[in-house]
Amino acid sequence: MGIAPKITYARGPNGLTLQTAPISGIQWADAKVGSGESPQLGSTASIDYSMASTAGRFPSIYSTKDVGQPYRWKLGDGSTIKGIELAILGSEEEGIPPMKPGGVRRVIVPASLGYISLIQQSGSLSPGSKNKKCLPDNEGSIGPIPPKDASDGAYQRWYQFYCNPRIPYQPDLVLDLKLYGKRGAR
Repeated sequence: MGIAPKITYARGPNGLTLQTAPISGIQWADAKVGSGESPQLGSTASIDYSMASTAGRFPSIYSTKDVGQPYRWKLGDGSTIKGIELAILGSEEEGIPPMKPGGVRRVIVPASLGYISLIQQSGSLSPGSKNKKCLPDNEGSIGPIPPKDASDGAYQRWYQFYCNPRIPYQPDLVLDLKLYGKRGAR
């Protein structure tokens, strides 16, 4: 019998003290505060991220750093999970400061701000059905989604946690985000 990792494991090794937003429950800590102007709604964001889950024996899922291709999208266009956008744009109401280019932030995203809408939008799925919203770059999909052809099985791990109709809940996501400036260059 395996023991599922707890959220506290995510903050232990790196010594970050996570803060919790009072309304959404998102948790964050800045490992490095960037500089310059924070991105605004409607601007293009470019991030490197490492994704892990708070469940499973092997919680690590995927990292863009491994493939050298940052994740890019237009802030507010609905193509990215709400938890990442909240972590980058910040919220005065929640007490979350916006990220600045060059910043690195650890974020624990509750299921309500993650991929839960992929299952909810698809209605009642039978385990054998194919949810096209769970495919990268497909209409209606919400990213970031690891590529299906990732050699390390990242897509399969992500799918099992976040798009599997057989699992009645989704674990929180642990993300390390690095925000790039306007060019998105490495």
